[in-house]
Amino acid sequence: MTVTLAHRVEGPADAPVLVLLSSLGTDMGMWAPQAEALRDEFRLVRCDTRGHGGSAMAPPPWTLADLGGDVLALLDSLGIARASFAGVSLGGSIAIWIAAHAPERVERLIPCFTSAYFGPPNPWLERAATVREEGVEAVVDAVLDRWFTDRVDPDLRARMRKMMVGVPREGYAAATEVVAHLDLREDLARITVPTLVLAGGEDPACPPPVGRALAEGIPGAELTVLEGAAHLGNLERPAPFTALLRNHLGVDGPKTQDPLEFSAHQRGRHEKGMKVRREVLGDAHVDRAEARKDAFTEDFQDFITRYAWGEIWDRPGLDRRARSVATLAALISLRAENEIAMHVRAALRNGLTPDEIKEVILHTAIYAGLPAANAAFAIAQEVIAEGDAPA
Repeated sequence: MTVTLAHRVEGPADAPVLVLLSSLGTDMGMWAPQAEALRDEFRLVRCDTRGHGGSAMAPPPWTLADLGGDVLALLDSLGIARASFAGVSLGGSIAIWIAAHAPERVERLIPCFTSAYFGPPNPWLERAATVREEGVEAVVDAVLDRWFTDRVDPDLRARMRKMMVGVPREGYAAATEVVAHLDLREDLARITVPTLVLAGGEDPACPPPVGRALAEGIPGAELTVLEGAAHLGNLERPAPFTALLRNHLGVDGPKTQDPLEFSAHQRGRHEKGMKVRREVLGDAHVDRAEARKDAFTEDFQDFITRYAWGEIWDRPGLDRRARSVATLAALISLRAENEIAMHVRAALRNGLTPDEIKEVILHTAIYAGLPAANAAFAIAQEVIAEGDAPA
């Protein structure tokens, strides 16, 4: 059974809808920096999780499906059929659940500083029991140490402490039990929307390897590590965090960019691109290319790793077999003979058979010409005769 969520709607009625979902122990006020920055560009929907802030309680135990159902019921009441979702920590898990179980409601997804599985339940259940017995004050300082780095503005830390201790103990405890039992790992493969996973470079609760595992489980997802941020990076580093949201949601935003955020974003895309590049071209080829790289070619190699392999080759709209067919056809048409051998090997690695490669060259001959196809046949014949390209 759903409950009524306290909420706030801001921004133009005809703007794209962005739903912001909050962390355990916070209310919608945690999104204040993003609301200020984005309310002119989006129709923003912020809400308090059940048992938090101004939202209604419900008898525990709760499940993640209950929390996701609350959000969907709120959107129904607002007449919103489809939206993009960004969520921090527990809010990120709720957003992931919605993307997996109600994909028709989701435009784009941004799970932040979160996980599909928060580990064994006992520590969470112990925390819930402590809060029921002693109140939120018994755990608040330990939680704040995970929320922020030791460089955080003391006033911000004090404001968030006040927010957390204002959460009703039963609401906090029941939501903590949801975290104890949630496990979305089997649901990740069902997500088909464009997804950006954000991890905090100094987040002790969900460190970058946790974010990487989450991104690898969601088809086509991109991981970006926000340097200088712990668990509530949207508050500690609001400008670069908001820039990353804008970028993923297709909004240009300010032309200036924080150097830490820029380097983290580039590095995350480069890491993903290198992973795809090695999967398609093989370690030996990539190692040779990296060994030949020098100051003159380094920027170009980084460019193709991030954009060709980290974005286009990793998009979910075509599988890798189809992308190999398209790439071979384009290279044959361009008479790019230095690239054809590499992509014949890649096509074999991606599952094309020699007969299918032959058909690609024959088909391309009709549109690109016989000399181009003749050269491609000679190159492909040599590669296939090597016999060591993986099928």
